[in-house]
Amino acid sequence: MKAQQTNTPGAAGVGIFEGHEDVGMVLHPGTVEYDAAKGSYTIAGSGENMWSARDGFQFVWKRVSGDVTLTADISFVGKGVNEHRKAVLMVRQTLDADSAYADVALHGNGLTSLQFREEQGAATHEIQANVSAPKRVRIEKRGAYFAMSLAGTDGEFHPAGGSTRVALKAPFYVGIGVCSHDKDVVEKAVFTNVELKALTPMAAAATTLYSTLETITVASMDRRVVYVAPERFEAPNWMPDGKNLLFNRNGRIEKIAVTGGTPQVIDTGFATRCNNDHGISPDGTLLVISDQSQEEHQSLVYIVPIVGGAPRRVTRNSPSYWHGWSPDGKTLAFVGQRNDDFDIYAIPVTGGEETRLTTAKGLDDGPDYSPDGKFIYFNSERTGHMQIWRMRADGSEQEQVTFDEFNNWFPHISPDGQQMVFLTYEASVTGHPENKDVMLRLMSLKDRKATVLAKLFGGQGTINVPSWSPDGKQLAFVSYQLVPSEK
Repeated sequence: MKAQQTNTPGAAGVGIFEGHEDVGMVLHPGTVEYDAAKGSYTIAGSGENMWSARDGFQFVWKRVSGDVTLTADISFVGKGVNEHRKAVLMVRQTLDADSAYADVALHGNGLTSLQFREEQGAATHEIQANVSAPKRVRIEKRGAYFAMSLAGTDGEFHPAGGSTRVALKAPFYVGIGVCSHDKDVVEKAVFTNVELKALTPMAAAATTLYSTLETITVASMDRRVVYVAPERFEAPNWMPDGKNLLFNRNGRIEKIAVTGGTPQVIDTGFATRCNNDHGISPDGTLLVISDQSQEEHQSLVYIVPIVGGAPRRVTRNSPSYWHGWSPDGKTLAFVGQRNDDFDIYAIPVTGGEETRLTTAKGLDDGPDYSPDGKFIYFNSERTGHMQIWRMRADGSEQEQVTFDEFNNWFPHISPDGQQMVFLTYEASVTGHPENKDVMLRLMSLKDRKATVLAKLFGGQGTINVPSWSPDGKQLAFVSYQLVPSEK
């Protein structure tokens, strides 16, 4: 039996959904055809796009509350006119064209993205998966977090990496939809095996941690997944060739292409307990690591060839954690714990005597040089909570840079010296723990105004060390997800 639905706003009884209608401005009314025997929904939709500050598409919806997953197989009908026609699984605050929302959008060319608009009227952003044309897709809402999972022909779901925070108030709309991406055209997609499920709270003991290496384009704030794995890895560096990234996992340093693929372990000799404080020399020939494999298993700073090799020790005293390399290649800035105080030190790349640069009570951390070598930016809790500071490279003229209610960590200056990215925790968080609600923020050093680049689940390991692309257009970071061990 096949039931044809007209485009009456709020029309009831469309399979598991309550109704359907066109959202936003469309020239050609959309329709939905529900085949009860097959459990399929054939949606015809027009609309110029689902992007920017407003959407135009045909939406089949149900009002719900709480945490949910929506899953479906999706296939487009016909070749299509625009390769960016979209079939979506969506969670939306209202039926207004500019509503806050999150969706998993399958494009006609196979591109699959988690798209989102954080609040009404705001711009849309996306996290592009590194999987093309999946057979089955899923969107998951847990609290304010939205994530996507994808499955191939075997039907086995895997987290596609990346998640975002969009605060929706109950009730909200959950459903499926189609946008032609051409205002003069109507496109069709078929949704089958559609499942809408309520979620129970996750027990911490029944979850698996997934790490996602991502890049974000600063101008658009759009993100792309490079690599996902069901374990913890941390702290990317962008290599000077612009084509590869480094990160640490299980005590080793690994290299992966920015376009994705299989990571390769770099040979660091006896240094097999590397932590997340590592980086690359300005000329791209050397790798600096902070390793805990020797002596009392406290962190020491070493240098190895970028292609791998035997480590050469730089710091005599421990624990020492590298964070910055001077642009002239001659000096390293690091954090050292001496006499129960964490302060910032400088030391020649060749080794020798360390020079203490900060003496304030409380933790000083995360030193990184400005591209001209004149300043070292760092984070300090000397005011009572963690803020960004800077000083001359010799430790003089220490001044506060950020003044807000948050806790700010790990400043990194763009290659042109104009912008600073840093990690932000809520005011109630002490230290820089893992698995917290955090933000990546960007500050213009000219007027010191900060904007939010991304809201994510992360913290320790997200952006500990320099990770700007050489051209200054992108950043690399790691986000995390706690995924139920059994779906």
